[in-house]
Amino acid sequence: MGNLIFELKEGLVIAFRAIRANKARAVLTTLGIVIGVTSVVLMSTAIKGIDTSFQNGISSLGADVLYIDKWAWFSNVDWWKVRRRKNVTFAEYERFREMAKLPAAVSPTIWSIETVKFKDQSLENIFITGTTTDYVRTSNFTFSQGRFFSDIEGKASRYTAVLGSEIAKKLFPRENALEKELKVGGLNYKVVGILEEQGSFMLGSFNPDNQVYVPIGTIFKHFVNDNARSLAINVRAVNTAAVEETKEEAEGVMRKIRGLKLTQESDFSINQQEGLTSNYNQTVGVIQIAGFFITGLSLFVGAIGIMNIMFVSVKERTKEIGIRKAIGAKRRTILLQFLLESSVICLMGGLIGLIIAIILSMVVNQFLPTSVQIDAIILAITISLITGIIAGLAPAYTAAKMDPVEALRYE
Repeated sequence: MGNLIFELKEGLVIAFRAIRANKARAVLTTLGIVIGVTSVVLMSTAIKGIDTSFQNGISSLGADVLYIDKWAWFSNVDWWKVRRRKNVTFAEYERFREMAKLPAAVSPTIWSIETVKFKDQSLENIFITGTTTDYVRTSNFTFSQGRFFSDIEGKASRYTAVLGSEIAKKLFPRENALEKELKVGGLNYKVVGILEEQGSFMLGSFNPDNQVYVPIGTIFKHFVNDNARSLAINVRAVNTAAVEETKEEAEGVMRKIRGLKLTQESDFSINQQEGLTSNYNQTVGVIQIAGFFITGLSLFVGAIGIMNIMFVSVKERTKEIGIRKAIGAKRRTILLQFLLESSVICLMGGLIGLIIAIILSMVVNQFLPTSVQIDAIILAITISLITGIIAGLAPAYTAAKMDPVEALRYE
């Protein structure tokens, strides 16, 4: 054991001495490893950050919530066929609420795109979602300040508004938005609540952080005719175990409301969170495959480069190997020395790649969410070490099996 530790120590000293003697060559050799490790760590941090953001955003939709809509979120149904469907109306929502017995809560939603202003601050193309007070029971919203509009405010179509966190930050960067009046499509609305940050950039305009929620009556009164645009009916099951049963009842109730015969197919869709999750997983899977391919290619090129340089190093130090063998150095010692040298070169490249990846992830984080995880750091170091061992194995074996007499004759 003592001999092995001594050999490792001596091998590391010789490895660092050889690298220091050929700095330019060592730097060029590590480029492939640097690119490979940077790619894998950056991809890992980006996917982890996006995944965290997506999960936070998707949680606001709720795994136990169904969305009855004219439109299907993700399906193979012909778009033109879906487009010809009848709109879901407020009258249908009211009948559904009366007839459905299983849901814990039911609420309608309809949207309009308007300009939102406060003093000299203005935001264009903002989703204004009209709904009822029950909407808060069909979502997982939490509030940083204030509340959702009350049942009385909703039924009386009062001009009250609940702001997503990003809307509040942009319109009120230096003051409290609560109880302030802002203009939505030119009309004055009083801010009664501000949501906690809970959306995901992947939800785009449907991100709750970038929306304003108002009583549905004000939407119908000023922005959207009841029959001009389809609304959605949000249906929350009592719990996740009751989702399928609630979905079956919801489909039956909607078919009855629309007077569909047994042979007729449903002219509406019932969307679920899992549709978004499935689509997201497919997209991330493609990104991961592409990322791993680029990473693998970079590491392969890097490993070939290191192997070639190590063969050159073995040739250059043939006489040194002969002398060491002549004075009693074992094959194991020579093998270990060159393996350590290739491993150290790869680890240096891996550490440089890791530092670059962390810096780049900080830059990327300004535009997309990233999350540097300890497992990504461990992965980078492990990949570097394994690459170094594999790349150095053939040259190290070549050096270890040299005949000392032939080696000493080498010029």
